[in-house]
Amino acid sequence: MADERVRVVITGMGAMTPLGETPEEYWKNLAAGTSGIGPMTLCDPEGYPCQISGEVSGFDPNTYIGSKEGRRMARFTQLAVAAALQAVENASYDISKDDPYRVGVLLGNGNGGFPTLEENCRILAERGGMRMSPFFFPMILPNMAAAAVSRYVGAHGYNSTATTACAASNQALGEAMTVIRSGTADVMIAGGSEAGISLLGLSGFAVMRALSTRNDEPQKASRPFDSGRDGFIPSEGSVIMVLESLDHALARGVNILAELSGFGSTSDAGHPVQPEESGSSAAAAMQMALADADVALDQVNYINAHGTSTPLNDALETVAIKRLFGNLAYKIPISSTKSMIGHSLGAAGSLDAAACVKTITEATIHPTVNLEDPDPDCDLDYVPNQARAADVQVALSNAFGFGGQNACLVFRKYVE
Repeated sequence: MADERVRVVITGMGAMTPLGETPEEYWKNLAAGTSGIGPMTLCDPEGYPCQISGEVSGFDPNTYIGSKEGRRMARFTQLAVAAALQAVENASYDISKDDPYRVGVLLGNGNGGFPTLEENCRILAERGGMRMSPFFFPMILPNMAAAAVSRYVGAHGYNSTATTACAASNQALGEAMTVIRSGTADVMIAGGSEAGISLLGLSGFAVMRALSTRNDEPQKASRPFDSGRDGFIPSEGSVIMVLESLDHALARGVNILAELSGFGSTSDAGHPVQPEESGSSAAAAMQMALADADVALDQVNYINAHGTSTPLNDALETVAIKRLFGNLAYKIPISSTKSMIGHSLGAAGSLDAAACVKTITEATIHPTVNLEDPDPDCDLDYVPNQARAADVQVALSNAFGFGGQNACLVFRKYVE
């Protein structure tokens, strides 16, 4: 059970996604069931079994970052800085009026600058190592997004990066919450960013046979919980949130979007890439998050599933939900954001988190699109194809990463 401790609230969000470059545009398209999947353009996928992706197609870093500085950042860092600046503005937060050592940054990322790594390895092989960029290391390291965000917003406090694969940004948000609870910071700029679409990344997942090959129907390719699902769609994006202690937010008189009240993290301690078959570790992470938030099983109004559209993940996530919730599992609406944007790996949890906040504030659950022929092993209420009005007070969000690393969050409607 949760003890009497600091409450942590969300006061701003920024979003760079395949469905829009603001939280409002992103949510509008999610609620409408619009897909952001299309032909892959960030690299040439000719000859590969998967040739589609979810891309932040209109992103212009010069809108947010000076051109010289932008050229020294990998794309995942550019996306994070853009989302962070937007989030701080959305939160009406002027850090210059605060103690900057009480403001921290904690981001999730899986791969760092994969496309930049590939480009410089090609230069090394073809032209020699002395022709590589002198900014090679500052561009590729996974921590550089958090470093750049702290520089751009002026946050001198606690700074860290979670690299727990596809659980990374849930891990980052959850750990940022604990940093505030601990009294180390009053404000945390937290979320995730990923931009790994490249031949290097495409090749790695293709040889694992993890990707969809439904290239002729990009918008129908991501189909979580459907019997015809055949793999995930590579994606990219960033969502950054401003988290504050409740007292700090109230003192500023700022609008509160929702409360982040629970975090649970476990390890399967098993296979390097396949989820554990019994669902016990994933269920334990969900249970820990709910206990941390002091939420009973029957108080959960919505689950944002990890829902990757891979055969194993969707079936075993269903097993895990049933393992924890029992018969209640059949009464809880569930949806997969990835059905419309694909899988942005280390950023996925943050994009799902924004969907959870909007679900609460807009009293609407976005659909799981392309759920046309439900898998008999996936027999829960996945809100197929059409959004649903719902008064969601408590939302649970799941993120499960390679290595068997699980991170779950609980969002609540803010009540004074």
